[in-house]
Parts: sequence; C-alpha cells; structure tokens
Amino acid sequence: MSRSFRLAGSASLIVLLGACSMTPTYETPKLKAPAPVAYKALEGWKTAAPSDYIDRGDWWTLLGDPTLNALAERVKVDNQTIAKAEAAYRQARALVSEQRASLFPTVNLTGSGSKSGGGGARNGSFTGGTTGAGGTTAGGTTTGGGDQRYQVGIGASWEPDVWGRVRATVNGASASAQASAADLAAAQLSAQGELATNYLGLRRADTEIALVKATVEGYQRALTITQNRYNAAIAPKSDVLQAQTQLANAQATLEGLAQTRATYENAIAVLVGEPASGFHLAADPAWKPVVPDIPVGVPSTLLERRPDVAAAERRVAAANAQIGVARAAFFPTFDLTANGSSTGSRLGDLFQSSANTWSLGLSVAQTLFDAGARRARVAESRAAYDAAAADYRQTALSAFSDVENQLAAARALERQYAFQLTASQAADQTEQMLLNQYRAGQVAYTDVVAAQATAFAARRTLIQTAVARQTTAVALIQSLGGGWRQT
Repeated sequence: MSRSFRLAGSASLIVLLGACSMTPTYETPKLKAPAPVAYKALEGWKTAAPSDYIDRGDWWTLLGDPTLNALAERVKVDNQTIAKAEAAYRQARALVSEQRASLFPTVNLTGSGSKSGGGGARNGSFTGGTTGAGGTTAGGTTTGGGDQRYQVGIGASWEPDVWGRVRATVNGASASAQASAADLAAAQLSAQGELATNYLGLRRADTEIALVKATVEGYQRALTITQNRYNAAIAPKSDVLQAQTQLANAQATLEGLAQTRATYENAIAVLVGEPASGFHLAADPAWKPVVPDIPVGVPSTLLERRPDVAAAERRVAAANAQIGVARAAFFPTFDLTANGSSTGSRLGDLFQSSANTWSLGLSVAQTLFDAGARRARVAESRAAYDAAAADYRQTALSAFSDVENQLAAARALERQYAFQLTASQAADQTEQMLLNQYRAGQVAYTDVVAAQATAFAARRTLIQTAVARQTTAVALIQSLGGGWRQT
C-alpha cells in the first residue's frame, strides 16, 4: 500500500472519529422548587395565555399617549445604552463566525522570485514579481546574464475536530450570542420602561403644577378676603398671618415641582439621545392618566418571555459547552497538511509537471504530563456551569417575585384610588362650606386653613395615586417581559 493511501486512510479514520463529543448533553436547569401554577396576587385579574412567538408590539401604546409613542420610537434608534447592547450582539455574532471558521481547512498561496549575478554586477532580489535579463530589481540594476529563480506554492492545513472541541467552542459562542441578543432585548425593555416611567413622572409634575397654581390663586383670594376683614376690624391679625403662611408654602411647593419636572425632562433627553440643554417637552393640559388593562397569563410563560431569564439560561448553555472544550484537552490533536510547489528559472517552467513537487503530512500531538492543569480546567468549567445555573435559578425566582410585587401593588393602588377619590371629593366640599361660613363670620379662620390644607393634600394624593397606578402597570409589563398583541 502506498504512503498516500495510508495517509488517506488515516484521514478517513479521523473524520469518522469526528463524531465524538466531550460536551455533556444540555438540559435547561430545573428550579429547586416547582414553578407556581398561578400568581397568588392574581385574584380578581383577567388571565390570558400570551405566547412568546406572538409579536409583543409597542406595549407603551397601551397608555394612550401620542407624545410617549413618538419618544419611544426615538429611544429605539438613538438611545446609547441600546446602541451599546446592539454592538455587543454584533460582536458576539462575529465571534460565532470566527469560531466556526476553525472547522474548515486553511489554504495559503505563496510566490517568490530572485535574480543573482556575478562578475562585478550588482546583486538584487525581489519577491512576488518578474524581471528580464538586465532588468531593474529591488536590489539595484544588474547587467549581463545571471541566475534567476521563480517559485510558486500552495499549502493547506486542517485540524480535524475529532473530539468536538471546535464544535463545543462554536456552540458556546452561539449560546453566548443568543444571550447577547436577549441582553439587547432587555436593554430595549429597560430603556423603554425607564422612558415611560420618567414621562409619567413629568406629566404628574405638570398636573400637580396646574393644581398648585390653582391652589395658589385660591389662597391669594382667601388672603385678600382675610386682609379685608382685618382692615374692617372683623378678623384678627393672626388670620392674615395664617393666610400668608399658607400662600407662601404653596408657592414654595410650586418651585419644588418645577425642579422635579426639569429633572424628569433631562432624564428623558438622555434616553432619546439628545443633549438636555436643547430638549423640551411642553405641558399638555389635556393629559389624563390611562391605566391599561394587562392580561397576566400563567407563571410558566414568564420564563419564556423575560429577556433576562432567557439570557441567563443561554449562559448556562455556553458554560455547558465549555465543559466539552476542557474535556477535549485530554485527547490527542491531529493536524493534516498538504503542500505543492513549482520551481523554475523561467515563468513558463512553473507549469511543467517536472517542476512540481508535493507532500502530504499527518501529525499527532498528545500532552503526557501537565501536573493536573487539564483536570483543573475541567473542574473550573464545571464550577462555572454550576454558577451559571444558580444565576439562572436566581433570575427566575426574582422574576416571579417582581411579578407578585407589581400585581400586589396594582391591586392595592386600585383600591386606594377609589378611597382617595371619595376622600378628595368630600374634602373639596368641606373646604367650600367652611370658606362660606367664614365669610359669614360663623367659624374661625383656623378651620378654613385646616380644611384647605386637607383638600389640597387630598387632591395631590389623588393625582399621585393615579400616576402610580400607571407606573405600576409599566413595571408589571416589564416584569412580564414586555407587552404583546393578541390575535
């Protein structure tokens, strides 16, 4: 049997061995406790079964605000945190392509040419070009005849993936790329949720500013009434001082709300990728808080929908692949090489069969002693897998907790709003009744002040609770992994 046939047989055996894999069969880690069959805070809520393959859509449109919709579209394009996550995802995909290239041979092409002379002629040499007798070369000008040589060669090398090391590396990189894609989705969801929260905070500040301005006008009228009664010697000076104090406190509150609004506006500017100095959102007097109706679904869908849970699970898969990479180091590596070249004194000689030479090679390398380094790397990769699995379980548990917290908050705020609406309406009536009685001289001004303070606090609390219901709905949508469109 010729040497070439023996090499070919060895190569075939190596390819057959390539079916071997040192990577453990991957299964998604199980939670230490079974996933709940229902959310405990779900009583009274409408259930649904959203599927992960359904387009989640622009969930912020559930809030019914065109300005917010426009800002959310800008976040998709101009937010730099999302841009960073998107670049990381592209980098991860490129790494997969780089690792996959290791499964294929590497082919190189080389060429050279040289010219040498004697008898006083200057010597010159060049690479990758041609020259005639007496021509100019990189080394200088030659005269007369000389010895010139041309050579062209092609070579290939391939390390067969006998024990699945490269495949495990590719699988690990693919899982990491999928985790990076989930990170991108998580960054988008986080930025969009932060935008919605800040926008609702700004609109709450606008509503409170309008309320405080109306209250300041009311307090100003009350101060005028009290001043007139004092001037007529009907009311004591203390009534005027109380009215002035109440007015000044309301004016101070107005300034604080203006600062709060500016903070929210600047935060929104950052989210849409615009300098805060040139960004402005006008107040919307017609804005009303809209609390969306959110179908919650069953707990098992949460693990399929939340991008942070998906990213954590993909990192477990990547860690599992690294175990296979570490295990493969215990087995020998094979390297197949093939080279061919042609040499001649003239370019035309390169294409003659007599000038051609070739070679085939097979090399095997095996580490015999490394003082336990490979075994330590396997142990390290197993520990990394256990850590990734624990992180996945913790992320899933935190996801369930987030949903329960937001469900409980949404239920409590819904009930609170109903009570506070009743309280605010009653406080408004009490304020007006006592102000009328004061004008008639039936009650002291301290009663009016107390009633006005109570009514003002009730109105502000009602606004804050209404917006809190919206922000809780946004947080619940984020906890569930985003919105969805149902068909």
